Amino acid sequence: METCSEEKKMITEPLLINKNPKGGIRTLPFIIANEAFERMASTGFMPNMILYLCREYNMKITEGTNVLFFWSAASNFLPILGAFLADSYVGRYAMIGFGCITCLLGMVLLWLTTIFPHARPLACDYPLRDSCESATGSQLMLLYLAFGLMSLGGGGIRSSSLAFGADQLEKGDGIKSKSEGALKSYFSWYYVSVSASSMVAVTFIVYIQDNLGWKVGFGIPAAIMLLSALCFFLASPFYVKSKANTSLLSGLIQVLVASYKNRHIKLSSPQAAEERYHHREGSVRLLPSENLRCLNKACIIKHPEQDLTPDGRASDPWSLCTVDQVEELKALIKVIPLWSTGIMIGVTLSQSSFPVLQASSMDRHVSRNFEIPAASFCIFTIITLTLWVGFYDRILLPLASKIKGKPCQLSLKQRMGIGLLFSTASMAAWAITETVRRRIAIDGGLSDDPRAVVQMSAMWLLPYLVLSGLAMAFNMIGQTEFYYSELPKSMSSIASALLGVGLSAASLVASLIMNAVDGITRSGGKQGWIPSNINKGHYDHYFWLLSALNMANFVYFLACCKAYGPCRVEVHKALDDADGVREEC
Repeated sequence: METCSEEKKMITEPLLINKNPKGGIRTLPFIIANEAFERMASTGFMPNMILYLCREYNMKITEGTNVLFFWSAASNFLPILGAFLADSYVGRYAMIGFGCITCLLGMVLLWLTTIFPHARPLACDYPLRDSCESATGSQLMLLYLAFGLMSLGGGGIRSSSLAFGADQLEKGDGIKSKSEGALKSYFSWYYVSVSASSMVAVTFIVYIQDNLGWKVGFGIPAAIMLLSALCFFLASPFYVKSKANTSLLSGLIQVLVASYKNRHIKLSSPQAAEERYHHREGSVRLLPSENLRCLNKACIIKHPEQDLTPDGRASDPWSLCTVDQVEELKALIKVIPLWSTGIMIGVTLSQSSFPVLQASSMDRHVSRNFEIPAASFCIFTIITLTLWVGFYDRILLPLASKIKGKPCQLSLKQRMGIGLLFSTASMAAWAITETVRRRIAIDGGLSDDPRAVVQMSAMWLLPYLVLSGLAMAFNMIGQTEFYYSELPKSMSSIASALLGVGLSAASLVASLIMNAVDGITRSGGKQGWIPSNINKGHYDHYFWLLSALNMANFVYFLACCKAYGPCRVEVHKALDDADGVREEC
């Protein structure tokens, strides 16, 4: 009886008494609030930034847009670097803490540029634009330092926040916190909070900037970032702080290095494979695939006594890798062509400066006493994205399945391709809107005043904004699901990072295209397509060019789809179709 009593005590005691509780559900509100407030603060700066650069720093539109392109590229790339450092060296808690402090410093610096007049060049009116004083090197250095710190800090937080919250549930004390339902609920609340904070940023904060000025409008995001940092550090004693481990990215680099070191090895024919390959203990895959055979040299055991330790591990992981490592790199290389097709849609979506300039020159009144801020029109893209995702998952697919009598859905490639077509259509709609707006401005004698408001409703921008939201809903969500389904499960962190890398590359490509167009069209002393005076340029021609490039990218996408072959999901569906289980719509 005593033994049974002791066993019962051992089972029940951890649930009732915990001398040193760590992690668990109670830490999640702090992590979610940290990311939500950081996203709100960072997003609050972006929409109106082109106006701040042009009006306060006397930058030309192309110059200011280039700055924003590079800022966006850094902001999208640095989370990947942050994830690598967090996984391999410093740990997620330290990375988020560093991100909070760095991001706050950047926002305070940017706010200070609105406080001290010497931080900016002298104010200049648009009619005297050609004689305006440019910003000095020290003024630009302060501005770029603020942007850099914000990108660096945001990268530290976004790289680790979601995974750090999952650590609290998976590694925290208490059985309840480890349930799958708690993890799913955490993911849902995390993404809902991020979306809601972005919507607040492009409406509430932008409205304050338009009506109360830059000092208050930039001070509020800095205060919100301070609140974000406090939310994170307040719960520090209760966090589970996992130690850094080897990063998957390091493993992929090891394959490249090992295959180069072993490049002199001659591979036998596939029919008479004589090599001995190194694989993880318990691994299902014992032999590498035949595609990209040159990489197979990285996992060939040449001298077992020298290459392996007594416990079966590689003596030098930079000279000998596992079969799984080699196959992970092959899977990544295989998706790169299709990944590259997403760059052009990223170029389209990164043109966020121009809609603000257009909307600011159009009638934005929705009533006699209220007008929508020019930078808040992007809310229509976010609303479209949100509504379509809900409609597609909750209404369209169930209805189509009910009509067909069996489950059906669009394939991932189909969704990505439809998104590219919507991107092409959005640029065409944008070009048409700009053609009409420019004609009205010229007919009204407003060519020389880019700040004049033409007699045209800004709601003409809605077709472009709605189509952009649909493009994101189909292509970007489809991209993310494609990477998760095609890459091995062990590469989930890489799969989640690919979209961000694509957006970073898209910002650089967008800058390249804009500079090339501006340089070519200005040759011979011409006005050019993208001058600072939006009424004297031909922005509509620039948008038509982007639409044509999107269409060419769609043709390239079709070629990549054909070369890629069937997806893993498509193979499974084909097997299900043979059994009469599933059908694509």
